[in-house]
Amino acid sequence: VQLQASGGGLVQAGGSLRLSCVTSEYLFTGKDMGWYRQAPGKQRELVASITKTGNRNYAGSVKGRFTISRDNAKNTVYLQMNSLIPDDTAVYYCVSDPMGWGTSFWGQGTQVTVSS
Repeated sequence: VQLQASGGGLVQAGGSLRLSCVTSEYLFTGKDMGWYRQAPGKQRELVASITKTGNRNYAGSVKGRFTISRDNAKNTVYLQMNSLIPDDTAVYYCVSDPMGWGTSFWGQGTQVTVSS
């Protein structure tokens, strides 16, 4: 049982990053997928989610800047992050079944740091 996230790093404000999360067919096929983030001293936030049929939802703080997508052939979910701001700095976690309709599974997280 594993979700492997990658693509985090240090970027200047206004820059872009693309996060990727590859997982097993068991955790991906027929499952909603999502990205959470947590910054020090802040509540965990569901940034974006995508249903098994491709419907997307975003937190208001990232709408218009972030795009979530999935590649069903590769069991991979992506988060394209554009126009990054320092408030986007957080550890980003890939999650299978982010709303907890069944059993949620979490990846190990990838650090995103946006400098001003």
